[in-house]
Amino acid sequence: MAQIVSRAGIDVSKRSLDVALWPAGKTLHLERSDPVWSDSLAAWLKAHDVGRIGLEASGGYEAEVVEVLQSHGFEVVVFNPQRIRLFARANGRLAKNDRVDAAVIAQASAVLSARLAPKRPAALTALIELLTYRRRLQEWITDCTNQLEHLKDAALRRRTQQRKAALQRERLAIDARIAGLLAGCANWQALSVRLQTVPGVGPVLAQMLLALLPELGRLSRRQIASLVGVAPFDRDSARRRAWRHIEAGRAALRHVLYMAALSAKRYNPVLAAFAKRLAGKPPKVVTVACMRKLLVILNAMVRDGTDWTAAAV
Repeated sequence: MAQIVSRAGIDVSKRSLDVALWPAGKTLHLERSDPVWSDSLAAWLKAHDVGRIGLEASGGYEAEVVEVLQSHGFEVVVFNPQRIRLFARANGRLAKNDRVDAAVIAQASAVLSARLAPKRPAALTALIELLTYRRRLQEWITDCTNQLEHLKDAALRRRTQQRKAALQRERLAIDARIAGLLAGCANWQALSVRLQTVPGVGPVLAQMLLALLPELGRLSRRQIASLVGVAPFDRDSARRRAWRHIEAGRAALRHVLYMAALSAKRYNPVLAAFAKRLAGKPPKVVTVACMRKLLVILNAMVRDGTDWTAAAV
């Protein structure tokens, strides 16, 4: 009889980790305030011959755990929390607590197909952090702009304008740090320049692709569209034909891709012609289709190592 390879699931929170093994069912609880929690975790997993470990994405709290596990040579899968909940319900598990969640993730690691989490270089982690902070700054600047449209009180308007100006200065400083980080890596710099040869693609989208889509150029057109969340899925049953829809994917990247597609529909000859052929469809359907086509073009350029030429598309 073939030996069953042990899998582990970890429920991650800000303060603690709950670990469960499948199929053995053994558990471990660790407090992240313990200075040796990482060594204790790795030693316990190795003692039980764990082959693969699953975690849920948990607002960034899982990032350090993933890095620790990968540094010890473990295979790590990061699941979408919704997928884990659906898996639990499909298996009749309605209760939800940290131990139960760890056990469900462990079983999912053995049963569900999923890509391994890629190892992140330290520079990539820094780039992601800078871009995430920049996105927050932009949201705060937009909030100030919206407030200024309605404020009548002179003192409040002055304070809001000052806050907006300060945020804009900080955004410029972050942009400079991002540019410096890219300049320090020849491959990133060259790829960023290549991506921006496409009309409609600016530095923000290029940087987001570098940071949040390392799979660019390594997957097929369908796979990359599905990964980002711009691939349409059907929802048909018998004679019923429902609207195709998109879901899941990488929301932060999709937001920037949406803004780029709006620009590309006007200034990119290929995307403009493509949008014109879709005239008559709902505007959002046209925009999502342009997002997908733009992403497919960028994926092919990175795969083939070529710059943008409209004739080659």
